Amino acid sequence: MIKNKAKSVLFHIVALAVGMIAMIPFFWMVSTSFKSQGALMTLPIQWIPSAPTLEAYTRVFSMFPFARAIFNSLFIAVSYTLITILASSMAAFVFAKMQIPFANGLFKVYLASMMIPTQITLIPLFVVMNKIGLINTYGSVIFPSLFRAFAVFMLVQTMKTIPNDFLEAARIDGANPFQIYRKIMMPMCAPTIATLCVTTFMDSWNDYLWPLVMLSNKNFMTLPLALNQLNGQYATQYNVLMAGSLLSMLPIIIVYIFAQRYFKSGLMAGGIKG
Repeated sequence: MIKNKAKSVLFHIVALAVGMIAMIPFFWMVSTSFKSQGALMTLPIQWIPSAPTLEAYTRVFSMFPFARAIFNSLFIAVSYTLITILASSMAAFVFAKMQIPFANGLFKVYLASMMIPTQITLIPLFVVMNKIGLINTYGSVIFPSLFRAFAVFMLVQTMKTIPNDFLEAARIDGANPFQIYRKIMMPMCAPTIATLCVTTFMDSWNDYLWPLVMLSNKNFMTLPLALNQLNGQYATQYNVLMAGSLLSMLPIIIVYIFAQRYFKSGLMAGGIKG
C-alpha cells in the first residue's frame, strides 16, 4: 500500500515537473509580449517584466491589418468546421447505417485517400480553384472541408457502436432517414463531434500552406499569413511577434476549454472498432 502511494506521488511530481518545463516557452512568449523593445535583450533575462506595457499589442494592429486577419481566420475556421461536421456526419451515416451496394468497398477507397500527401493535391486543387474563379476568396480555403476522410472515419466508428434497435424504433414511429440522422445519430455522436470540432477548428486556424497558395490579397489573409508578414518585415521586434502569436492562440484555448469534457470520451469512442 505504501509502495503504491509512493509510486503515485513520484508519478505526480514527475508529471508536474514535465508540465512546468513544457510551459516555459509559453510563459516566455507571454512575458516577451508585455516587454518594451528596449527590455528584450537585457541580461539577465527578465521573466517578469519590470515595466509591463501594451506597446507590442498596439503595434501589431498598426503594422498589419491584424483585426481583419483575426476575422478572416475566425470566419474560415468556423465555416470549415461546420461544413466538415455536416458533410462528414452525413457520409458516415450512409456508410455505417444505410444499406447501399458496395458501401464497404467505397468506404475503404475513401479512407485510402488519407494516404495521399497534401502536397500532391496542391497543384490540381489550385488549377480547379483557378478555373472556377475562387482564388483570393474565402471559398477556396473552405471548400476542401467537404472531403475530410479522417472525420468520416471517426464518425463511422462511433455510429457503428449505436444499436440498430434505435433506428428501427424510429422507423416504426414514422421517422424518415433525415429525421433519424438529425434526432438520433447526431445527439448520440456528440462526444465524437465535439472532438472533431476542436481538432478541425485547430487545423483550420493553424493552417498555413493552403491559405498561402490560395490567398495573396491582404484583405483575405489568415492569422498564420499575417504573422509571417510580421516576421518578414519586423524580424527583430520579438515583442510584436509574441503579441501576435499569443492573440492567435486565444481562440484555440477558448474552444478547448469549452469542449474538453467531450474530448477524451470522443477520442475513445472513435477508436472503438465497429
